[in-house]
Parts: sequence; structure tokens; C-alpha cells
Amino acid sequence: MRASFDAAVAAADPLRVVAAHLPQPPTGRVIVVGAGKAAASMALAVERAWPDVALEGLVITRYAHGAPTQRIRVVEAGHPVPDEAGEVAARDIMRIVSQLQRDELLLVLLSGGGSSLLSLPVTDVPMSALKAMTAALLASGAPIGEMNVVRKHLSQIQGGRLAAAAAARGAHVLALIISDVTGDAPTDIASGPCAPDPSTYAEALGVFSRWEVAAPDDVSAWLRRGASGDANETPKPGDPLFERVENRVIATAHRSLEAAAEVFRAAGITPVLLGDTVTGEAREVARVYAAVVREIRAYNQPFTRPVALISGGECTVTLSERKNGRGGRCTEFLLSLASELGRVPDVYALACDTDGIDGSEDNAGAWLASNLVEEAAASARAALDRHDSYGFFSAIGHLIVTGPTRTNVNDYRVILIP
Repeated sequence: MRASFDAAVAAADPLRVVAAHLPQPPTGRVIVVGAGKAAASMALAVERAWPDVALEGLVITRYAHGAPTQRIRVVEAGHPVPDEAGEVAARDIMRIVSQLQRDELLLVLLSGGGSSLLSLPVTDVPMSALKAMTAALLASGAPIGEMNVVRKHLSQIQGGRLAAAAAARGAHVLALIISDVTGDAPTDIASGPCAPDPSTYAEALGVFSRWEVAAPDDVSAWLRRGASGDANETPKPGDPLFERVENRVIATAHRSLEAAAEVFRAAGITPVLLGDTVTGEAREVARVYAAVVREIRAYNQPFTRPVALISGGECTVTLSERKNGRGGRCTEFLLSLASELGRVPDVYALACDTDGIDGSEDNAGAWLASNLVEEAAASARAALDRHDSYGFFSAIGHLIVTGPTRTNVNDYRVILIP
């Protein structure tokens, strides 16, 4: 299981995948900007592929996710809640873009986490309000796509505005993207700084009511202005500015799942890909998977043993009131699976975030062996109620700690039934 996770991460390693997607080395200056958990590693890959190209610019990545670049500056900032370091760096990016010359190339490196890291709020919304809003939406269980609709309409740089600034200077834009979202749409990854945005201010307002979140006053006031037509909308599909822009997705969750499947296939175990778009509450997804596991164990249906059930995507964890929790969606999934399986023997599972950090702690995820937690089923249910998946797996020695992988194609889950 661990080898399959490592293969999934390797398939999205920027140092392996970026070079093949670069154009021929330009003769003139290239400006490089970007944001995301993989941004620093992507920048390092560009420097290695283009040793003789005049590169300059900066990328923003999460704290502790930097890389030893020489020509492209790396700034570390806050994730998943934005901070002032990201705001200053995003402002620097827009200043650099404002100095582009006609027909120069702006190379944009984007990956998961960019929505938080590339935070340059509109002047009417202070960073304090953006932080509070982000924390509230994260705790509500709102899916990332809906959160990004809000972010785009509070930003001076996301929702296609970065590409608009470059196109206004007559520059060409190539965005290389490592996808961490279901569907792999460039408008959803890092809140689409170089992609047309089909969403609206009115839809952004609807996110708060749908998830019963009270928006900070500055945020709601700005979104109401936009919905009434008093603020410019984000650039939409069909806008001529995107004629000079290319968004190219170079790594996806599905490609990583396929790489993981090869590990099991080589070991004589049938891999079954359940999809890279699995979403929903982590504990509820685990309950569905547990039902499938019981069917396989009892009847060899719908799949025959030995089998590895592989899936990706991004589940959510809705925090109960007054329960802060320790852990993340991968370990919460496993904790729920342990609670549901009870005494079902010979079932093994692993769930890790491909960026190396699952939620609030320092682990990528954890692993589970059903026979080892049989006696701990009651404590698993209690830990699940507290959202303390980290504490549970730490106590039994089943955490998986990789450190930052400097890439991100979302969550990786596998259930192995020998």
C-alpha cells in the first residue's frame, strides 16, 4: 500500500513532469510567477530545463514547501488560511506582470493550495476579513469549488485577472497546472488566475446561505455591490483576452491513481479504480466503502479477491460546534472505516494526502489493519465523535509521515482485501 502511494506521488512530481510540457527555450526574457504547494518544485524544474534562459519572477508556496531555486524567487506563505506574507507576494506578482513587454512570455506555475497562497483581496476587503471568511467556510464543510467561487470575487488576481493583466500588456501566457480538484478544470485550480470564470457575484453570495455561514461584513458588502453591478465581474468565457492565454494541465489525480494501480497489478492483485472525483463527508464516504468491503469479503462481489479498491478526490470534514479536532479528511476517512468494519477480518487500508500534509497536523495520513483495531472499535467511534483521528492513529503507531512532497493531486485512498 505504501509503495502504491509513493508511485502516485511520483507520477505528479514536478521534477519529473514539468520539462516535457515546456515549449522550446525562448531567446528573450521569461517572467515566471505562480502559487501552490508544488510551485517551488515546479520553478526548480523550469530552471533545470532552461539553464540558459533569462528567467525572473517569483512563486508562492506553503511554509516548509520551498525549493533551492537560483533565478526564480520563492516566498512561503499561509495555507489553508491565507496570511499577509501571501498578500505581499501576490502584490509583487501583479507589479512584475505590470512591467511585461509586448510578446514576452509569462509562464505561470499553478497547483493545489494556490487559492489560499495567491491572496490579494480587493481594497474594500481587509486580509483579516478574508482570513475569518476562509476559516468559517473550511469548518462548514463547503466543497472547494464553492469556496473558490467566493475567493475569485474577492480577488484582484484570481478568476482570470492575472491573465487579463498580462494580456493587457500584449504578453503571451502559458499556465502549467498540477490539478488537485475533481474534473481538472483550470478555472477551479488555484481559483483560476489564468482561466475564464463562469461564476458570478450572486453565486458567491449563495455559497454563504447554502452552508449557513455568516460572512464578515466587509465581504458581504463587497459581494452585494458586485451582484448589483457596482463592481466589475471576473473575465468570462469568450473574452478576447484569452486568445493569448493557454492553460495546460500537466498532472492529474487520475494519472496518479493509474500509477498506483500498476504497483498492485505487478503484485498479482487486481486494482479497481473507483474514480478520482470522490467527494462528500469523509465519514459518510467511508461507510459506503465499508459496505462494499463486507460484500467482497462475504460473497466475492462485485469484485473478486485479491483486490485493491483505489480512489482519489477531496472529501470534507464538517467540524461539530466547539470541537476543533486533530487530523484531516484522510485520517477521518480511515477512522470511520475502522469504526464501520468492526470485526471484519483481513482488510487493510491507507489514506494519505499527496501533498504530505493531512489537515491540521504533520502527517500525510495513516494506515489501517482491521485485525489490529478490532479491540479498539469503541475508542475509534469515540475519537471519530471528537474528530481526533490524529490522536487515534498516533496512539496505535499507524501514522504515515512523509514531510512535504512539493506536489498535490489531492487525496489517495486504497482498501486492500487479500
